[in-house]
Amino acid sequence: MDRGFFITLQTVRRQLAAMPSDLYQLRLIHPHTRKPVPLQTVWTALQLAQPAFIRLLRFHNAQGSDVYLRPYAGQQNAGYILLDLDAAAPGTLERMRTHGHEPCVVLQTSPGHLQVWLRISPMPLEPALATALGRHLAHLYRGDPASADWCHLGRLAGFTNQKPARRQLSGYAPWVRLLHAQPQGATNAPSLLQQAACGLVTARRSNRGAVPSPSAPADTPAPAAPLTPTAAAAIYYRFLDRLRIPQRFPQPDWSIADFWIAQALFRCRVPASQIHTILRLGSPGFPRRHSQPEDYLARTLQRAARTCQLVRERFLVRPPRAPCVDLTPHP
Repeated sequence: MDRGFFITLQTVRRQLAAMPSDLYQLRLIHPHTRKPVPLQTVWTALQLAQPAFIRLLRFHNAQGSDVYLRPYAGQQNAGYILLDLDAAAPGTLERMRTHGHEPCVVLQTSPGHLQVWLRISPMPLEPALATALGRHLAHLYRGDPASADWCHLGRLAGFTNQKPARRQLSGYAPWVRLLHAQPQGATNAPSLLQQAACGLVTARRSNRGAVPSPSAPADTPAPAAPLTPTAAAAIYYRFLDRLRIPQRFPQPDWSIADFWIAQALFRCRVPASQIHTILRLGSPGFPRRHSQPEDYLARTLQRAARTCQLVRERFLVRPPRAPCVDLTPHP
């Protein structure tokens, strides 16, 4: 039994489950040459969590390569922001949670150095907006601004940090530890998006030599506004495909599909108001035959939220297990 391998396997699966995405970009980089290992870069969570692939990554890591990863959405940001806290002040994570900036993943890349992933949006973000958001968070919590761009990769937990500057006194490379993993979105994400968008508009006006005018609010995008029908439909069909509903049911019952998708969105910590909008604008043919659409949506959200709560109480909140005592006599 390779205990280290199974610890890495479980750690990788926990990190991927806490930051769900359709695809992930993976990169292996040698710290001395700074050249990537020639390996396929885009993978699914199922592929990344295969034991054979984890063994391959452990081999390259033992040869001196660092393992980096980020949720992938093509030429856009997948809705996740990386915050690199090289010298995290005491209480930084508590301040983030107090302000409604709850992280979904917290990594300790080496003693005293943290990397934090925040889920800001269930749908992809424009690169400029994601970069502005990352810089705003880096300024707010004294993070590394060089790691605030929209496509920056973070470390994958369960492997070692091979940077020479991070070596321990014993000469060994420190492990990248997973301190927190919870599939949730930041509570105050709409406000963060609005602040970043306003800052982006102000910067663009400054670059053009224009003076921002408070009497022209129409030029300022409002990400906190209700989703458009196109965006809501895109999110709905993304989760429809993730749950493989069309593949399993050629003629699905859309009421059941709405319930399942609402459950999946609740598990991703999407606010109920946004789920309501996604179902209302994205469900095919809605309101269909419902005589009271708003009552139907309220009942669907209530049932989905209650089911997620019951599952969480049953499988995540467990009583402490009694310590295992070995009663086998030893010579």
